[in-house]
Amino acid sequence: MEFRHTPVMPEEALSFLAPRSGGVYVDGTLGGGGHSRLILETSSPNGILYAFDRDQTALAAAGKRLAAFGDRFHLIHANFAEMAEALPLSAGAGIDGFLLDLGVSSHQLDTAERGFSFQNDAPLDMRMDTGSGPSAVDLLNELPETELDRIIREYGEERWSRRIARFIVEARAMAPVMTTLRLVDIIKRAIPRGAREERLHPATRTFQALRIATNDELGSLKRGLAAGVALLKPGGRGVVISFHSLEDRIVKHSFRELARGCVCPRELPLCVCGHVPLIHILTSRAVRTNNSETESNPRARSARLRAVEKK
Repeated sequence: MEFRHTPVMPEEALSFLAPRSGGVYVDGTLGGGGHSRLILETSSPNGILYAFDRDQTALAAAGKRLAAFGDRFHLIHANFAEMAEALPLSAGAGIDGFLLDLGVSSHQLDTAERGFSFQNDAPLDMRMDTGSGPSAVDLLNELPETELDRIIREYGEERWSRRIARFIVEARAMAPVMTTLRLVDIIKRAIPRGAREERLHPATRTFQALRIATNDELGSLKRGLAAGVALLKPGGRGVVISFHSLEDRIVKHSFRELARGCVCPRELPLCVCGHVPLIHILTSRAVRTNNSETESNPRARSARLRAVEKK
């Protein structure tokens, strides 16, 4: 399947990122290259873009699609959380902006054999980088029941997590849980029919939780935000598009902490901490997609954008 990507909130992302000629930018989540193309076009004629992705398929496809940009476009096979170590910048150099479009790509969801979707029967892989780390199969069949419960409850915000974890452990005692549809069947048996939400597939939250755990998505986000802000030059900007409340909460709180000034106790008459804010928050609240975009790209309906500027 060809790796395609319809960039979410393209106008808003470019407006806040404000790419310019001569700038150095990072697309931390390359995917199909939709946002990368826009950044390269807007920063013409000599802006530089470093694009990260853990998915080799994404890197190969986008590399061909954006080859015309020549040496202005650089591919990096790594987690964006590692940008401080992976960027080939000279000592003391920084970047003018970074963009993170979080979550799983449409291509990954639509490629059945990757195991991200519960719509088709496939091996439960779920790794962004298929050549690295444990897969969802490993987690499902090796983790203790209490840890499965925690993952499904915290990362999936699933109120039936304890029962789902118990059903998984009981099922794997008979035979390893290896495929998406077997897991879907276990989840359906665990959640009482009368308790299921009308507009949400009963496996949605558990699949989200397993994907997040398999790829350490929330840990990567925290490390990536800190690294990105640290690399920004004064006046440089960071833009993050998230797709569920767990991601957005981390982005919001991380930006608030980085934008704080004095952290002394209130009873002290004078500041003694010397703490200064690193960033200025450009979005007082998350920017949401408009109706026309969600009509043409339904997967964008839950997107939230937040942006900051380095002081």
